[in-house]
Amino acid sequence: MLLTSKRLIALSVAALALASCASRNDAPADIGDDDVYCRQHGVVVGSPEYVACRKDRDVQRSNAITRANRAQRNLGEYMMRNPERP
Repeated sequence: MLLTSKRLIALSVAALALASCASRNDAPADIGDDDVYCRQHGVVVGSPEYVACRKDRDVQRSNAITRANRAQRNLGEYMMRNPERP
């Protein structure tokens, strides 16, 4: 019983330390500056192609955030279902 309590305390401290490093609102991957990206691909600022390029980048960022949130939620659910596993 004492060993289990020590493990639980150690796990709690580790979880708190890791949780302080992450924020759910941060972009999971830095995909760079959208303006620079679109200009490097030869798109003129103000053109319909530029607007489409910027929208595509927004969709990519949104999808990356959604994937990261889903992975975090799945991990939490897995941990809740399997509390005995280290």
